[in-house]
Amino acid sequence: MKKNLTLILAVIFSSAIMVSSCKKDEEVIPNAPSVVAPTASSDLTEGDNLDVNFTVNIPGGYASSSVTAIGGTATIKTAPLNGALTGSIAVSFTAGPNAGAASITLTVIDQNAKSNDATAVLSVQEEEMLISVNSNITSNTTWETGKTYVLESRIAVVDGVTLTIEPGVVVKGEAGSAANATALIIAQGGKINAVGTESQPIIFTSVADQLEPGDIASPNLDPTLNGLWGGIIVLGKAHISYQDDQGADQPTASIEGIPANDPNGIYGGSNDADNSGTIKYISIRHGGANIGEGNEINGLTLGGVGSGTTIENVEIISNQDDGIEWFGGAVNVKNAIVWNTGDDAIDTDQAWSGTVENFVVINPGDECFELDGPEGSYVGAGHHIKNGTVIVGGASGLIDFDNNTDVIMSNIYFTNLKDNTQDVEGYSGYLAAANFTSSTFEVTLPNGVTLSEVFEGGSDLITTEVAAGASTVGADLSQFNTWSWAAVAGELTDL
Repeated sequence: MKKNLTLILAVIFSSAIMVSSCKKDEEVIPNAPSVVAPTASSDLTEGDNLDVNFTVNIPGGYASSSVTAIGGTATIKTAPLNGALTGSIAVSFTAGPNAGAASITLTVIDQNAKSNDATAVLSVQEEEMLISVNSNITSNTTWETGKTYVLESRIAVVDGVTLTIEPGVVVKGEAGSAANATALIIAQGGKINAVGTESQPIIFTSVADQLEPGDIASPNLDPTLNGLWGGIIVLGKAHISYQDDQGADQPTASIEGIPANDPNGIYGGSNDADNSGTIKYISIRHGGANIGEGNEINGLTLGGVGSGTTIENVEIISNQDDGIEWFGGAVNVKNAIVWNTGDDAIDTDQAWSGTVENFVVINPGDECFELDGPEGSYVGAGHHIKNGTVIVGGASGLIDFDNNTDVIMSNIYFTNLKDNTQDVEGYSGYLAAANFTSSTFEVTLPNGVTLSEVFEGGSDLITTEVAAGASTVGADLSQFNTWSWAAVAGELTDL
């Protein structure tokens, strides 16, 4: 009996140990992970990227995680080390193309295959496509493809700052005159990198224009409307030839077209290699607002701009004052169209020492070219105007020279002259001063008009009359296909 009692006690004790052991095993199995999502965020617009951080506590040790998203796409960017008990998981979320609610659900699995999840709720806002610009640009800024930017006032890119404008951007200027005229100014030391493409030019126009990104021709404005806003003014630190009202040489001046008390209007200096940025495939339309008597804004004003600046494939349409005007400097311009200006198409001043080549002038309001020489003692290297086609139309004159004009012109074709005489003004004085006879002009004349009636002072000696469409000099018009309104409108056909 004693032996049996001992055996029974042993069995009971063994069972108690087993039960105790099982309870201990159950107690040490860790709880499932806890996952805490961040609070909702509304700092997201269509297509934006955002990192969302989840806090995790994993008593059973981190094993893996996965993520799903609604309203966008999500990937795990960073996660805890294998076996970690706490930490955070960063999820990279990219918003989809539609505004509204979005969410990210993160699931965490521990080393015992236990799991838990949490959901972060986001709000995706509609991307702003029409952006107001109402103050000077004082830090590096990018204007993005597909968007329209509205100049609410005179906007300057200040010294040390770069404005980048991506292909296809539309910039519109509010209406205004006098001190309230809207314009984009690249101040000395500032830069503009406005680089469009043949398929996506950058277009500067008026707020009255219903043109949208992707359009070339305006859907509602005629290409003869002008003065609806200002224009583009680029100012550099290259030499100018300028004298003040007392006749004293000055290395700098205040550019015309904006109030003289604006410090961002200063131009000129001694660095002819100065770099104000890059301009390619842009069209400037309906500008030339007047800030005072005889003080209009040109389509593109270049004041003391250095040769380090690149300007190619530019179009000026229907500007109230001049199309392109140089005030000294040494910048070159290539592939330019100037169409329907209220005043002169090409205007040079203050000893500009650069080249404009491969250009088209169409129907200016006054002179096709107004070419002035140095105004002060600084002379410079002179400038060269070459390889151009001039569709004269209603222009008052062909070329207006000063006696000290520092220019050479070559390979220019004039066509569509009026029946009444349109003279080269002041030519004889220039001919004596600058050996202009090496240049080559060709012209298609109206019936009954002679060379000597149009090209005065001996300029008929360097001019050849040709039949319509038979010119051998002039612009390469293929450079303007697809991206320019003039080409799309048929203004360059049958030349």
